[in-house]
Amino acid sequence: MEVQKTALYNFHKNLGAKFVPFAGYEMPIQYSEGIIKEHISTRTYAGFFDVSHMGQFFLEGDTTLEKALEKIIPADLNSLKLNQSKYSFLLNDNGGIIDDLIITKTDKGFCIILNAACKENDIKQISKCLSSDHKNYLNSNLSLIALQGPKSEEILENFIPGVSNLKFMNGNNFIFNGVTIYITRSGYTGEDGFEISIPNNKVENLTKLLVSNKAKPIGLGARDTLRLEAGLCLYGHDLNEKINPIEANLKWAIAKKRREEGGFNGWEKIKNILDNGCSKIRVGILPEGRVIAREGTKIFSMEEEEIGKITSGTFGPSVNASVAMGYVNSDFSGAGNKIKIEVRGKKYNATISELPFYKKSYVK
Repeated sequence: MEVQKTALYNFHKNLGAKFVPFAGYEMPIQYSEGIIKEHISTRTYAGFFDVSHMGQFFLEGDTTLEKALEKIIPADLNSLKLNQSKYSFLLNDNGGIIDDLIITKTDKGFCIILNAACKENDIKQISKCLSSDHKNYLNSNLSLIALQGPKSEEILENFIPGVSNLKFMNGNNFIFNGVTIYITRSGYTGEDGFEISIPNNKVENLTKLLVSNKAKPIGLGARDTLRLEAGLCLYGHDLNEKINPIEANLKWAIAKKRREEGGFNGWEKIKNILDNGCSKIRVGILPEGRVIAREGTKIFSMEEEEIGKITSGTFGPSVNASVAMGYVNSDFSGAGNKIKIEVRGKKYNATISELPFYKKSYVK
């Protein structure tokens, strides 16, 4: 299968990007300054990310569309206001997570942002719930970029007036270079910021403006360290079809009304777990010293009993410490509990931590 390129490929190349294949795309993993400097630039000023490999999936229809989607997505779509977004999931019959996603209410229906590696399967799963009256399409003529960091609002307001009025997880249409673009106040770094859906033939114009306003280009490497410090999951690592939202410590992302009334895939199993607890759960982990606990690292109790595995791990530049997430037996999941991790055949002490490791307030 031919590796795809985003509309910004040559732009990244000219900025000195180092590329890696990711989810079928050639994507920048870092630029000349390196991952740590990119990470710090996002936390202290602003960074922009090309996330055009993700799927922008549009659905149109009457009120039956909402009911159809609620069979597979456990959000309360009826309560969504126009241009409001929610983090949610596609669930299989066992309540396992097919994908995590952002769903936004539009004037014609909904837009769902799908993970790049999952989007083809996601569309198949969603389509099973739809009727012939429901129109749906993946819009490949649009790019998606994210501007993240404390100066994001100031930078974007310079040339797209009105974005400062947006609240977290809300969006709207704006005009840029004579075309309509869609901007939401959201992101996946733990910082204030925006995600911008823009036609492919206009995206380079926009990114040049971001660079001229001193926003740094950020690759997949720093995107990973930023999201992990913020305690955010990466599909295929921290989430998969064998893990349900309760085990993933994401109960909050299933609407309270839906938890009570059900009607979505796997509800019976999820209700049982809600009532009786689960045997494993996702937690934050702080290894002692500088040891990095990568995905697959075994977790042990202080009595040497194997109790889980790391699913994501790195060095967190903003917290100046090694950070990780993983699943442990629920009996050992309390914050502050001492555990051990096995790295290259040697055991090291670590502590269960509350998530996130790094936290800022969003604009609400």
